[in-house]
Amino acid sequence: MEKLAGLFGLFGLVGLIGLVKPVPFSAPGGLLRLASILGFIGWAGFWYPLAGAIGAIGAFGVWNHPNPKFARLAYLGFTMPIGVAMYFVGRYG
Repeated sequence: MEKLAGLFGLFGLVGLIGLVKPVPFSAPGGLLRLASILGFIGWAGFWYPLAGAIGAIGAFGVWNHPNPKFARLAYLGFTMPIGVAMYFVGRYG
């Protein structure tokens, strides 16, 4: 179960969509979109499961995106607590 927590980092890579198709600066939620940087930490989830679980926050990088399909993907960021819990249960449970 500990190893599966690292796969949540793949959700964080969704936030990198904001680099290719950026959200206008006039849209609210700019500070939340900075979380897309944590999507890069999601790559480390292959080696460090806890880093991958935390990297799922990177999905918030597409919050308030003008394209509704991308905006819906931001909800994957809410899986971060699940990934962290899976890590600690697998490690210490």
